[in-house]
Amino acid sequence: MKHLLSTKELDAATAVGILDVADDMAATQQREVKKLPTLRGKTVVNLFFEDSTRTRISFEAAAKRLSADVISFAAKGSSVSKGESLQDTAQTLEAIGADGIVLRHSSSGAPAVLARSGWVSASIVNAGDGTHEHPTQALLDAFTLRRRLHGDAGRGRDLDGVSVLIVGDILHSRVARSNVWLLATLGAHVTLVGPPTLLPHGIGDWPVTVGTDLDAGIAEGPDAVMMLRVQKERMSDAFFPSAREYAAGWGLNGARFRALPGRTLVMHPGPMNRGFEIASEAADSPQSTVREQVANGVATRMAALYLTLAGGAA
Repeated sequence: MKHLLSTKELDAATAVGILDVADDMAATQQREVKKLPTLRGKTVVNLFFEDSTRTRISFEAAAKRLSADVISFAAKGSSVSKGESLQDTAQTLEAIGADGIVLRHSSSGAPAVLARSGWVSASIVNAGDGTHEHPTQALLDAFTLRRRLHGDAGRGRDLDGVSVLIVGDILHSRVARSNVWLLATLGAHVTLVGPPTLLPHGIGDWPVTVGTDLDAGIAEGPDAVMMLRVQKERMSDAFFPSAREYAAGWGLNGARFRALPGRTLVMHPGPMNRGFEIASEAADSPQSTVREQVANGVATRMAALYLTLAGGAA
């Protein structure tokens, strides 16, 4: 595949293929020498118009472990702050030899515009665009679920019948959107729960069950609960009266965590606001996959870069 822009565009076979390649990449990271020569001679540019820690470092580690040359570009302090357009910035990067551009942008659809505009010939990987999508986060989440639920027998398998409860700020979450499309494609049953003010317009057309009662969702005994960060930086209005009310209604506190079955996995894309959307008791428990998600992000992003830049078939 030339680009990775959205999980909504992936069919089940392609998604499972990406997860299988991520399995192969994860296996190489258990070796003493973790580097592969796969992308030797290729240049990957991390073009981030928004702040990031996990995603940027994860992509940088993934590219370096595939032996690519890596250039990390932050919009702050660059010509972008002087008014340079995305087109001119991308064309400048291609002129210096970029084979792949990993793009994080505040505008929904920016990676798709760059990929389909003809401005550059480089492969584009979406590292998060506005409130639209974050496909590699959803892929690493699915990879983590498959590994925890199926272990070594997970290769080649989808997530048919797995129940996932996604909780919180659905309205502003590109992670939620990418997970909805991918998990549904893989056969999982997804339930979204959040305050009514943080549920998107048109959510009734999504392949999900929607609710506002977290305790009812927990009572269903899901296979995984994915807590989302409240994205205050994207909010221009007050979507709930207070942090205390939000935590009381939609936070995974200690009591709610203890009400979950012992098999239920606790997920979070990070960064976490402990004591607000998730209690430390849940985040640090054996049921938590938070640290695994970060580690699995490297293998998953290695797979994404390999498939887009080395012409591999998912």
